[in-house]
Amino acid sequence: MKLLIDQNLSHRLVKPLQEQFPGTEQVRRLGLTDRRDTTIWEHARQHNFVILTQDEDFFDLSALRGAPPKVILLRTGNLPSVEVLELLRSHLLMIYTLLAPESEVNCLELT
Repeated sequence: MKLLIDQNLSHRLVKPLQEQFPGTEQVRRLGLTDRRDTTIWEHARQHNFVILTQDEDFFDLSALRGAPPKVILLRTGNLPSVEVLELLRSHLLMIYTLLAPESEVNCLELT
């Protein structure tokens, strides 16, 4: 499972997340910064990404369109990157289980 980190989260998350989520990227690094959410959604769908975001619009897209892609929605407010990493690592089992391809969960909210 690889993550597509939305522009509202730091590109500095890419490297430390590679071990748990190989192939992870960030929208700025892919030149998708000025794109609409639906364009980012479609890119994630075509390239088998799970979207990592704080943007509730992706939650809405998930409810409307279903998966793929699946979404991890952080409902934490702004956190330093190190705390985002800690949050994700502390929920690894749940992330892997609930966002596995065979799971019917489309959006996982973390607080």
